[in-house]
Amino acid sequence: MARMLKVTLVKSLIGSSPKQRATAKALGLSRLQHSRLHHDTPDIRGKIKQLAHLLAVEEVEAEGDYSR
Repeated sequence: MARMLKVTLVKSLIGSSPKQRATAKALGLSRLQHSRLHHDTPDIRGKIKQLAHLLAVEEVEAEGDYSR
């Protein structure tokens, strides 16, 4: 089983910088309480670190095949 991260946008992007908005879009987050599953990679961890004050992150064990 692969380690996955469930990333949820819990605070609004209003007032954030354009770079932070672009990072949220790259993570696939477009509205509040929207969640996405991502593989636990250094690239994703870096994006999460930029938006740590806006996100909730959970580590989950994936049972399916997520090739994204």
